Amino acid sequence: MPWSNQNGGGPWGGGGGGGDNQGPWGQGPKRPGGGGNGGNGNGGPPDIEDFFRKGQDQFKGMFPGGFGVGLVAIIIVVVAAFWVMQSIYTIQPDQRGVELRLGKPQQEIAGPGLHMMIWPIDQVETVNITEQQLNIGGGTSARAGIMLTGDQNIVDIEFAVLFSVTNPEAFLFNVENPILTLQQVSESAMREVVSSRPAQDVFRDDREGISLDVKDIIQFTMDQYGAGITVNAVSIEEAAPPAEVADAFDEVQRAEQDEDRYLEEANQYANRVLGAARGEAAQIREAAAAYKDRVVKDAEGEAGRFNSIYETYAAVPEVTRKRLYLETMQDVFGRSKNVIVDENEGGQGVVPYLPLDAVDRNNAARSQRSSGSQTSSPATQNLTQGASQ
Repeated sequence: MPWSNQNGGGPWGGGGGGGDNQGPWGQGPKRPGGGGNGGNGNGGPPDIEDFFRKGQDQFKGMFPGGFGVGLVAIIIVVVAAFWVMQSIYTIQPDQRGVELRLGKPQQEIAGPGLHMMIWPIDQVETVNITEQQLNIGGGTSARAGIMLTGDQNIVDIEFAVLFSVTNPEAFLFNVENPILTLQQVSESAMREVVSSRPAQDVFRDDREGISLDVKDIIQFTMDQYGAGITVNAVSIEEAAPPAEVADAFDEVQRAEQDEDRYLEEANQYANRVLGAARGEAAQIREAAAAYKDRVVKDAEGEAGRFNSIYETYAAVPEVTRKRLYLETMQDVFGRSKNVIVDENEGGQGVVPYLPLDAVDRNNAARSQRSSGSQTSSPATQNLTQGASQ
């Protein structure tokens, strides 16, 4: 032992004589069950050098060629195990692998399962092919969603791009940072579309149309880059005015709501007034049509009666003329209370006595007889005047 002393002393020169079994700090360890110490046959502390010597002998006995040959074999086994561990790799179901041989990608894409490669000549790069979501605007980046609309309004848009990797090799090697490129292209496409639309389309009127236009632009641009990415959808999560102009925008919104309300009330009033006017117009048209029919029927009746009289007149003009004259004179004098006789025809002037009561009775009787007939038309009167002449 390094601290053993042939004189029985400790390494610091202390300790008692040979039979005290004292340790290096001047007092030997106390053993349970009696004063004897374990270790060697003399009752001293265990000999560590002897313990290591026995272990080395046993280790050398395991290798017939000696310790050096055994150490080399262990190193070879360790290196081989490490090489096997590096050469075997596993691809998960949601991944695809691209093997690189001396830095050049191979054509075959490694699918899910256990695969073997020649390490360190070959290496493998894995790509997640499940659908992923890229959020832009909001809390993702400062002022990324602040955009200017086509009607010169400012909006803060938060949207998400859903994409998946369809070409792992292109995704890994055609673009240095495809995710960052996708973010920048998406933001640029959204700004382009929003700048050509009014703010109301962004807020509520045409979000779906904007999303489709942005998706097409992103996909076209990423295809030009050969990024191996397929854009599945673009969703506008939130669209609101910036906090700095939120109050003014709310005022505008309230004014637009008032405008819509006033327009609705005006439309209701216009519909009510127009409805009443249309009803009144329809009533007037019906009355006019009825008056027209009545006038036309009266005119047709008068014309028919005149034609009938004319046919009679044409057959016997002298008799008809005389009859019309007599009927006319009878009708005229029948309504008159004074009778004037022409002196040239032999009359003596005004008759000094007229039976007025008899005349009245005759007029009443004559009126009763002619109550069913109508007054002569102007055409008949003209015909009568012609006959009298």
